[in-house]
Amino acid sequence: MDPKEQLRILLSGAADVIPVEELEERLASGRPLRVKLGIDPSAPDIHLGHAVVLRKLRRFQDLGHTAVLIIGDFTGLVGDPTGRSETRPTLSPEQLEENAQTYLAQVGRVLDMERAEIRRNSEWLAPLSFADVARLAGAVTVAQLLDRDDFQSRYRSGKAISLAEFLYPVMQSYDSVATEADVEMGGTDQTFNLMVGRDMQRAHGQDPQVVFTVPLLTGVDGTRKMSKSYGNHIGVEEPPQEQFGKVMSIPDDLLVEWFRLTTDLHPDEVEAIDRGLADGSLHPGETKRRLAREIVTLYHGAEAARAAEASFDRVHREDGLPDDVPEVALPDDDPLSLAALIAHAGLASSRSEARRLISQGGVRLDGEQLTDPQAEVPRDHLAGKTLRVGKRRFARLRA
Repeated sequence: MDPKEQLRILLSGAADVIPVEELEERLASGRPLRVKLGIDPSAPDIHLGHAVVLRKLRRFQDLGHTAVLIIGDFTGLVGDPTGRSETRPTLSPEQLEENAQTYLAQVGRVLDMERAEIRRNSEWLAPLSFADVARLAGAVTVAQLLDRDDFQSRYRSGKAISLAEFLYPVMQSYDSVATEADVEMGGTDQTFNLMVGRDMQRAHGQDPQVVFTVPLLTGVDGTRKMSKSYGNHIGVEEPPQEQFGKVMSIPDDLLVEWFRLTTDLHPDEVEAIDRGLADGSLHPGETKRRLAREIVTLYHGAEAARAAEASFDRVHREDGLPDDVPEVALPDDDPLSLAALIAHAGLASSRSEARRLISQGGVRLDGEQLTDPQAEVPRDHLAGKTLRVGKRRFARLRA
């Protein structure tokens, strides 16, 4: 493919490319580039926010370049301090390895793992002597580190910054030297660490890597970045119906951002969608359906996407039930507190939340809206009935 067209495809949905001229030159050279992405397996699950950078890395792969995926089994012992207001708790090597295995299985839903180079940074970091670490640290100044927003704010507020956290960007930057990276990818919150990699490569006589960052995906709530802790995420391994339903809940003003960052559509198609939504020739609801189908197809296949859409229509247009309503055994108590039953069925996190949902009119039993948060019902009146909380949570009750 023409290098200029490669560049156009790669820049679509990118946040910053530093410097973009160097990326253009390296693409024009015609040689496959080594494109590095480092991940610290601090958590086992991947959501669509994590997948943004993975999808861009897959773009590089599809254009003939080498994806170098680094599992931070050594840096993960320290933990990335980016965005942290306090020192991150450390994980054991066993926890990191367990997370890494789960993470890699999910990454395989995005990357072509047969064409990816998988490395663990303990390969080159663990053998370093203290003298080696001191030499590496000499390539980075304290002034540089304190220029980071998170370090700066913690320093000014008197919050502790451990020396190990200062060493984190030093270690991550040495990953670029060890793998001879041409490009390093990350979210916009990683720009500082990636730029340190350029300095470290210069110090080791290598051409500095191009820094390639992608935006942080806005979550389904439409306000904050996607995060499991905010409850506004969509996991790559969530069932097709869950993925479809959650995508259909996003605000309309996220459509173009999500098409650009979460799908494999060509930039021309995304621009056409943007224009169509702006001039009214595309309906936001139908466009959102297309987005939901695209996302479910990426992670579960086209047939699963069709089934998820049909299930969505049964529930939301025909007021029916999805095909895979889970069964929940009724507790032995008689009568049963409805709030306790909702929590028992996993449809609310607690009895108090269940009572709040009932008060808000968000709970139905066999289609009938429940109104009394303190209600108790005889056990034999509940067997075989279906609880519904909100639009997407169901449980079929059995004795």
